[in-house]
Amino acid sequence: MERILIIDDDARLAAMLSEYLSAAGFSVDRRQSGQEGLTALERDVYDAVVLDIMLPDFDGFEVCRRLRVRSNIPVVMLTARGDDTDRIVGLEIGADDYLPKPFNPRELLARLRAVLRRRVATTEPQDTTMRFGRLEIDRGSRSVRIDGDERSLTSHQFDLLLALADNAGRVLNRERLMDLVKGEELDAFDRSIDVHISRIRAAIEEDAKHPRRILTVRGAGYVFARRQDAD
Repeated sequence: MERILIIDDDARLAAMLSEYLSAAGFSVDRRQSGQEGLTALERDVYDAVVLDIMLPDFDGFEVCRRLRVRSNIPVVMLTARGDDTDRIVGLEIGADDYLPKPFNPRELLARLRAVLRRRVATTEPQDTTMRFGRLEIDRGSRSVRIDGDERSLTSHQFDLLLALADNAGRVLNRERLMDLVKGEELDAFDRSIDVHISRIRAAIEEDAKHPRRILTVRGAGYVFARRQDAD
């Protein structure tokens, strides 16, 4: 049974989510502050975290920053403010998904299942590693290496890179990319895709401001270059 930790000081909402997710087959724990949540994550093993931004001690951004130092556990962030800036900041510091309040519990359940699916490593033994010059993408271990040096990506970013690499040479728009990664239709103008792309470039490109592997095709989307000068 997969374990979920909810970190939210809204006791009523947390109780409702706990009941809903438990009925869906998850084991759920709740904590009401950032420090309580981090302590729980140090003591126990969880499969995903539902993290509110507004907490009584320090905000969810700080919780996510501290968590990312030691763990790549999937994080779905919640906020009542619905501010695009919050969303971008959350994604930049390593959140896997973002959900503004109020929301339908069914949507949270769908997003949790999506990030958990992305986290599960494939067990297929054949051809698990793709090589593009200095870049290696291992779908089996869900790792990315440049010249053998592993680079850190969130679960969502790894799947986005994998989708691009699987379609190397083809231009993919935002809608198609999000569909490949999440398996569901999303707004084609969802700018969060650009945040993830920038983070991937920072991890794998020699110069993220002048990328040669993941290229932008103005007005069309992104393309993963099969070859580059550094290969």
